[in-house]
Amino acid sequence: MAKLYFRYGAMNSGKSTALMQVAFNYEERGMRVLILKPSVDTKGGEKLVSRLGVSRPVDVAVPPEMDVFGLVQQNAAQGARPLACVLTDESQFFTPLQAEQLFLITVKLNIPVIAYGLRTDFSMRGFPGSTRLLELAHAIEEMKTICACGRKATCNGRKVNGEFVFEGDQVVIDQGGEIEYQSLCAQCYFKAREEFYKRHPHPKG
Repeated sequence: MAKLYFRYGAMNSGKSTALMQVAFNYEERGMRVLILKPSVDTKGGEKLVSRLGVSRPVDVAVPPEMDVFGLVQQNAAQGARPLACVLTDESQFFTPLQAEQLFLITVKLNIPVIAYGLRTDFSMRGFPGSTRLLELAHAIEEMKTICACGRKATCNGRKVNGEFVFEGDQVVIDQGGEIEYQSLCAQCYFKAREEFYKRHPHPKG
C-alpha cells in the first residue's frame, strides 16, 4: 500500500535538496514523478532552490483553492508512464484540506506521497497544513540540522534587518532581503526571545 510520508525539519535542514535527490533517483530508473509546491511560496519562483546551488522546476505551483487530489488523478491518467511518486516542497503552506487530499492520493490512487516542510513557524506554532500532515501521515521523519552553537536545531528564528523578531504574520517569505530565517536550538531560540521582549516589553496579545 502506498504511504504518505511527512519529512519535516528546521530551516536549512536540506529538505529541498533531499527532495531533488529522491526525484533524481526515481527518474534515473525511468520512473515518473510529479513535483508540487504551494504557490504562496514565491521564493525561487516556480523552481525548487537548494542552498547547495541545485535547482529544478516544479511541475505545478499549487494555489490554496486547487484540488490536489484531482490534479494528481488527472496527471496520473494522462502520462505515458505510470506516476511513481508525488513529491511536495514547502508543504507547511498547503491548506489542511490539501493535506487531506495528499493522504487520499495514497489511499485511493495508491501513489506514494513524500511531503517536505516545516513543522512550526517562527513563534513555535504549528502551520495548519503541517499539523494536518502530522495527524495523517503514515510515516513521520525528522530531518536534522544544527544551530550556530553546535546543538541540534529544532526552532525557526525570523530576522528582520538582522534582528530576531517574535511578532508578526505567520507567513512572510524570505526573499533574500530584509527578511531572513535561521535554524536555532531551543536554548538559543528562547535566549533570543527574551532579549527581544526586553527591547519590546509590550507584546501583542
